[in-house]
Amino acid sequence: MILSMAILNFILSLSESIDTPQFQRLRYIKQLGGAYYVFPGASHNRFEHSLGVGYLAGCLVRELSEKQPELQISERDMLCVQIAGLCHDLGHGPFSHMFDGRFIPLARQDIKWKHEQGSVDMFEHLINSNDLKPIMERYGLIPEEDIIFIKEQIIGPPKTPVKEQSWPYKGRPKEKSFLYEIVANKRSGIDVDKWDYFARDCHHLGIQNSFDYKRFLKFARVCEVDNSKHICTRDQEIGNLYDMFHIRTSLHRRAYQHKVGNIIDTMITDAFLKADPYIEITGTGGKKCRISTAIDDMEAFTKL
Repeated sequence: MILSMAILNFILSLSESIDTPQFQRLRYIKQLGGAYYVFPGASHNRFEHSLGVGYLAGCLVRELSEKQPELQISERDMLCVQIAGLCHDLGHGPFSHMFDGRFIPLARQDIKWKHEQGSVDMFEHLINSNDLKPIMERYGLIPEEDIIFIKEQIIGPPKTPVKEQSWPYKGRPKEKSFLYEIVANKRSGIDVDKWDYFARDCHHLGIQNSFDYKRFLKFARVCEVDNSKHICTRDQEIGNLYDMFHIRTSLHRRAYQHKVGNIIDTMITDAFLKADPYIEITGTGGKKCRISTAIDDMEAFTKL
């Protein structure tokens, strides 16, 4: 995605979150992990992907607000959606999905940990360690409510059982259910996270991307479906959406599941497992953590 004035203005408006050690560490985490050793062009990192997702989240929520003012999308809502897009990948470890998909399941067999959990933990740490709550209030946010809303957009509904008819989220009421489908859409899988990494990964891998996210933005509307408000599009867009999911399949077949890339990820995992007992990372209060236990201490995880 080419850096335009719109993206630059977005970066300036969220610079307090971006200019932190917790966010800047994403500059050093390869988007495609070990695949970089197979595809040298795939040198992009989680940092630029996160900027792109935050920007696209803002594009979609503002389009909906302008086309449907009756939805009563507030400036607070828009800013929270952008922050969620910006911070959705804070919890990725070294080599991205190799860390939470291969290394942690072997090193910590007693737990089930995914990078989404790391992202909400790191987001909380980012806010507290950089004293950002007063800045959030200055921008019109209510930290007690909006931090919950931002974290829910990243990780999804709580795991605790709820009544079938009850609304599982706390950050926003059911009337604004569509806001939870922008950054990470648990319902259809059509979200701005995919829009960015499809475009970015295709660009760096030399694969053609035929999905037009700008066309989706043009036709997106919020409609009432099964007593909830969801982001929908015209039936004429079925071809564009087909292209989106076809690209996903193509990326998995040609890059994400490349046999040599998988072998390299396995080799890196083995190296991490052998190094784990010997590497010490200083965490909160001087506590010493291993690579595998740094996920329990965000001060240590920031240094990974």
